[in-house]
Amino acid sequence: MLNNNLKKIRMTEYMLNKREFSKKLDIAEQQYFRYENGQANPSLEIAIKISVCLNKNVNDIWFLKK
Repeated sequence: MLNNNLKKIRMTEYMLNKREFSKKLDIAEQQYFRYENGQANPSLEIAIKISVCLNKNVNDIWFLKK
């Protein structure tokens, strides 16, 4: 199962609500909400876009959990 640290990054490093953060990433708020809650996984292109925007490695954001 693919998990992520999006909420942790958002809360500890950016101190923004979901709406503000999704605007920063230039993606729809509802789509970001799905990514953060694990209801959807981004395409590779979007995952890279998010990681670049956050100045993080993709592996720092998403990880596999058994």
